[in-house]
Amino acid sequence: MSAPRGQFSTNIGFLMAAAGSAVGLGNIWGFPTKAAGNGGAAFVVVYLFLAFALAYPALMAELTIGRYARRNMVQALRIISNGPVSRFFGGLTGFVGILVASLVLSFYAIVAGWMVAHLAEPFAALFGAQGAAQWLTDNSTERNLLFTAIFSGLTMLIIASGVEKGIERWSTLLMPSLIILLLSLIGYVLTQPGALSGLEVYLMPDFSHFTPKLLISALGQAFFSLSLGVGTMLIYGSYLSQQESLPRLGALVTLIDVGIAFTAGLLILPAMYVAQEAGSQIFSASGELIAGPDLILQVLPALFDTMGKAGIVVAITFFALMVIASLTSSISMLEVPVAFSIENLGIPRRIATPAVGLIIFGISTVIITHFDTLFGLAVSISTEYGQPLLGIALCLFAGWVWRRDQLLAELKKGHPNIEQTLFWRIWPWYVRIVCPLLIMTAFVHSVI
Repeated sequence: MSAPRGQFSTNIGFLMAAAGSAVGLGNIWGFPTKAAGNGGAAFVVVYLFLAFALAYPALMAELTIGRYARRNMVQALRIISNGPVSRFFGGLTGFVGILVASLVLSFYAIVAGWMVAHLAEPFAALFGAQGAAQWLTDNSTERNLLFTAIFSGLTMLIIASGVEKGIERWSTLLMPSLIILLLSLIGYVLTQPGALSGLEVYLMPDFSHFTPKLLISALGQAFFSLSLGVGTMLIYGSYLSQQESLPRLGALVTLIDVGIAFTAGLLILPAMYVAQEAGSQIFSASGELIAGPDLILQVLPALFDTMGKAGIVVAITFFALMVIASLTSSISMLEVPVAFSIENLGIPRRIATPAVGLIIFGISTVIITHFDTLFGLAVSISTEYGQPLLGIALCLFAGWVWRRDQLLAELKKGHPNIEQTLFWRIWPWYVRIVCPLLIMTAFVHSVI
């Protein structure tokens, strides 16, 4: 029987939902392209180390606060605060987190809409609708509005169904599908000319590429890849059973996240060098990597075209992978403001979900109609400023504001001997001091 506010019914359901939140376009695309632009395997080694040195401790802060408070981000931070000043800043931090999550989703849905359009394009070509196929790949306002609306609708449908029947059920279906598609594509791409060159760059470390830029880039990727800072993991933690061991679950989520990110690199980097072998340009004239949507939506489709009929199947599989990765992340982002609307405003889920979803779609519409001005600004405000500052705040609340005895009591649920573990000897002071300093370092360098 579900708890009144919803609860994950199984460990697997939580792991798939939490991993799905973390595994999105940032992992499938962002991690491999950052690796390609920062020394390949050298970046991978540093990233894997920092994922556990930084991301795991910050993840544990969110999960522990969420399960203790069993509320949305605003109420959770107020509950663990001890006085009027800390409660005020807790509420403010939580509200900013909701706004940042909504802003991230507003531009994320646009990019995900591009993936849906490109997924539809091969089907249009198969049925001979060349005009429709061309329209689907042209970057027009009308196309962007339509497919952002389609993707936003899919996200709303899942969230409206609740925790067990929506988030858990769909994450449990989508994540294994994502892994199967990813492995299938890797198997195919590695048989193509040029793939081994990409694989060598990805797997053979050359530490002459180790620079402060690489370190900061890996630091940022390790933190952002787990969807930290905007309350998604805090919300998911609030739906966890109190019989579960949080340190163990947090470690599993981190392992799954970095594992899929690493596996995605086995696809993207070889695919880039296969595209280069086929005549596509993956590096600019100055030697910089052509990253982001330009590479996804121009270079790889050009590669698929060189594969003949097999290219249609590969294109469908690739963009299906991208849509699934987008969807598993978007549902966690939408749940952040929806949970606030349900618990603070008393709005039923089936009303709160479309209401909040339509507001976010309205923001997406404004961004689409003023794309050149607002898209980059929305990305910068939310990911370069909002997420790291919120991440620092959450670590400070877990490490300095929350009473130590309450924190220990919460961690003991599901892990009674936590006081005797290495985790408890390190994590409390680590999340107090080391995590905020590391995140602040990455933030300052990214802004400068």
